[in-house]
Amino acid sequence: MLIIGLTGSIGMGKSTTAAMFREHGAPVYDADAAVHDLYDVGGAAVGPVGEAFPGVVQGGAVDRELLRQRVLGDPEALKRLNAIVHPLVGIDRQSFFAQAQAKGADMVILDIPLLYETGGDARMDAVVVVSAPADMQRERVLARPGMTPERFDAILAQQMADAEKRARAHYVVDTGQGLDHARVQVTEIVNALRARAAAAAAPGPVEAETKAGH
Repeated sequence: MLIIGLTGSIGMGKSTTAAMFREHGAPVYDADAAVHDLYDVGGAAVGPVGEAFPGVVQGGAVDRELLRQRVLGDPEALKRLNAIVHPLVGIDRQSFFAQAQAKGADMVILDIPLLYETGGDARMDAVVVVSAPADMQRERVLARPGMTPERFDAILAQQMADAEKRARAHYVVDTGQGLDHARVQVTEIVNALRARAAAAAAPGPVEAETKAGH
C-alpha cells in the first residue's frame, strides 16, 4: 500500500483536490479534521493543550482562534503545541492505515498542510503538491470570512514557499486552470501510482519461478 502525501499552501485548493482522489477510491486522511476532533469536547488534546496554554480551553474544547493567537509568530510555543498534538495524530493515523489495509486499498492519501515544514515528506512514497498562481491564492484566501491581509501574510510566513514545494514534489496539481483541468491531472497521477503499486506487488523473477515450480 503506497502512502502518498498531499500538501499545498493555504488557498491552493487542497481540500478540493483531496475530494478528487476520493472519487478514485483512494482513502484520504485529513490531518486538519483529526486535529479538530482532538480539540473538540472530549478530545484527547484538550487537557494537555489547556495545561500548556492556560485560557485557550472554552466550554470543554480548545478554542482554535485563541490557540492560534498564542502560537502565531512564536516558534517555541508552536514547538510545544506540536509536541502535544503530533503523537496523538500519529495514533489516529495508524488506525486509519489499519482500516485502509483491511479494505485492500492500494494507496492512501495523507492530506497534511505542513508536510514539508514538519519533515513528514521523508515518510511518504510520493508527494503531491497542490498549487495555483499567487494572485489567485490571495484572492481565494481573502474571500474567507474573518480573513485579513495581515493574518494571511502571517500564515504564509509559517509555510514553505510554493515554488520550493513544487520543486520538491513528485507530482503537482495546478488548480489555477479550473476544476476540469485539475481532475484530469489527478486521474493521471492516480493511474501512475496504481501502476507503480501493481508493479511493486508483482512477484520478482525468482519468486515467480519458485511459485511456478510448486
